[in-house]
Amino acid sequence: MNGQTLMLPIAIHRITEPHIKVNVPVVSGGTNDAAKKKMNDDILKLTHELMKDQSYPSPDIQEMDGTFEVKNNQRGVLSLSLLNYTFTGGAHGNTLQKSLTFDVENGKSYTLGELFKPGSNYKKRLNDIIQAQIKARKLPLLGDYPGIADDQDFYIADKALVVYFPLYAIVPYAWGFPYFPISVYEIEDIIDENGPLGVMMY
Repeated sequence: MNGQTLMLPIAIHRITEPHIKVNVPVVSGGTNDAAKKKMNDDILKLTHELMKDQSYPSPDIQEMDGTFEVKNNQRGVLSLSLLNYTFTGGAHGNTLQKSLTFDVENGKSYTLGELFKPGSNYKKRLNDIIQAQIKARKLPLLGDYPGIADDQDFYIADKALVVYFPLYAIVPYAWGFPYFPISVYEIEDIIDENGPLGVMMY
């Protein structure tokens, strides 16, 4: 992480078939070829996993729409979300969302735990903050709050870590994806200063 401020150019690769339109982000420059390849390979792999999780290929698919949102593209950190909406009949379709956070210098993809100092008990800290937000926002939980998972979904958006859960996971469908933004300054004592969250603090 060198704290570079350059934004990576992002192009779009389109997967199109009957009833299917998936836009895939492609890093087209701004870093070395090895890092670029690693990031693009990870993005494409996750795109295909989302399509497979939505029953692709299946004759039942009436519509599949894949999109993406770039959440952070600065300071040597690229964080983005891939979304896949699929309708196969019934009352409404289903949307899956997964995110990736990269060090643009080497293309490394980070898990949530890798953003924090070893042994920092980051799960308890984040769980406490999220449960306080659930209470403050009066979110109607479907059951007990499940807590942070080892493969927890998250992305970085400027000076915030955003933890989120799938549709139906903790709140009713009508509430959409429940997002929990956490300021880096609220957790700065446990953040790995050399990781993606570390460079956002300064």
